[in-house]
Amino acid sequence: MEGDLVVADWTPEEHHQAFPGVLSGGIIGALLDCHSNWTAAYHLMKAQGADSPPCTVTADYAIVLKRPTPMAGPVHLSAKPLEVKGDRAVIEATLTAGGKVTATCKGTFVAVKEGHPAYHRW
Repeated sequence: MEGDLVVADWTPEEHHQAFPGVLSGGIIGALLDCHSNWTAAYHLMKAQGADSPPCTVTADYAIVLKRPTPMAGPVHLSAKPLEVKGDRAVIEATLTAGGKVTATCKGTFVAVKEGHPAYHRW
């Protein structure tokens, strides 16, 4: 954590590349979706004063691939809430590699209750 930012570093392996030296856009989407989802769960937990994060699912998200993401070294993920209201959070996330922003994400993530197929699946 860095203030409201939830941060993580992740190192790709050879099987994550789209073509030599460049990270797959599908992997980038999965990373930003997952990181944003956990950011939403954390901030919903804080807003609700709960002891553990709620189970959250992705309602929508959009990825912008700004430039090729190099495979060399770790990528850095950061995400922050734009809005937390009721059972949902709107999150903005960034993926940085080699000191440059290579992809961004904005999405809505919703806490689910017992009876939903994703409830306590992770």
